[in-house]
Amino acid sequence: MHCVPAHYRPFLALFAGLVMALAALLAPSAHAQTAQKDSLFSTAPSGDFAPGPGLRGNVFSPGSVLAPLQTPLTMPPGSEAMPMVPAGKVALSLSARFGKQAPAIKGGLVCRIFDAKPDADGKFHLVREDKASSPVLVLPPGAYIVHVDFGLATAVKPVTLRSRTVHEVFDLPAGALRMQGQVGDVKIPASQISFDVFQGSQFETRGGNKRPIAQHVLTGQLVVVPQGVYHIVSHYGDANAVVRSDIRVQAGKLTDITINHRAAAITLKLVTQKGGEALANTAWSVLTPGGDVIKESIGAFPRVILATGEYRAIARNEGKIYQRDFKVAAGVDGDVEVLAK
Repeated sequence: MHCVPAHYRPFLALFAGLVMALAALLAPSAHAQTAQKDSLFSTAPSGDFAPGPGLRGNVFSPGSVLAPLQTPLTMPPGSEAMPMVPAGKVALSLSARFGKQAPAIKGGLVCRIFDAKPDADGKFHLVREDKASSPVLVLPPGAYIVHVDFGLATAVKPVTLRSRTVHEVFDLPAGALRMQGQVGDVKIPASQISFDVFQGSQFETRGGNKRPIAQHVLTGQLVVVPQGVYHIVSHYGDANAVVRSDIRVQAGKLTDITINHRAAAITLKLVTQKGGEALANTAWSVLTPGGDVIKESIGAFPRVILATGEYRAIARNEGKIYQRDFKVAAGVDGDVEVLAK
């Protein structure tokens, strides 16, 4: 016998009269430009689901609800064959969509059927689990609770099976994010930027430290989440070029987000004269005016992406230390030469 996992019990409690409160919806941050598509589905290219980072097959993992950009969130309804239904059984046909005007979701769904009545211990027993896009399940007549999830989006409803085929369609209140970064009018290369997605506003104080619901998201990838407020942490490079932005996701819509960074790529060189060859085997430290270490590296000409501001470059070579103060302006990439004198 299987029992309902603890994290599904809140959904079952909905039928005892509990109603989940929606998070307050906030306006997007000034750092981010967002665009709500009229339909999440009309913009998605055709094709089948393929596993992306954080995925196992077509099942979304809780830590990274991602699908590659070249794959769709939805497809036309599945053509699951109706099985032969033995006497004394009932066929239950299930499907899900992101709103009443949307086509059925294909791929990434998990459907679970529970007994409607708890046992003596107050636990609801799992009767069947299916990961098909539009499953048709043959079950004994009776009352059940059906739970459907797609990534972090879930829906639950009671179903009563009698002496006929029952068709149930679930509307999942979910949308999707698609992110990119830019400096000025120049798009940041996908290999240089990534995004973490957190639930709720960055200004919320309750809950302490939050864990991301999606981490290391790449440019153009889709993140499917329940409707609500989220904040995005954008990492340009691996130093201090970090921007936080609050956004709002609406059900059934694709939200395109452009994160604006004020930063530049700087190449460090230790030279014996201006414009000279960079000295190899040099250890580098980049510090703030207050002495905080931003980045450390070793090499003849390491490249570091820094937020706008003032810095000090310290170079160590053959037991000697050299340094130079410099400034970083948004979008102005360049070299910073430190003279070995």
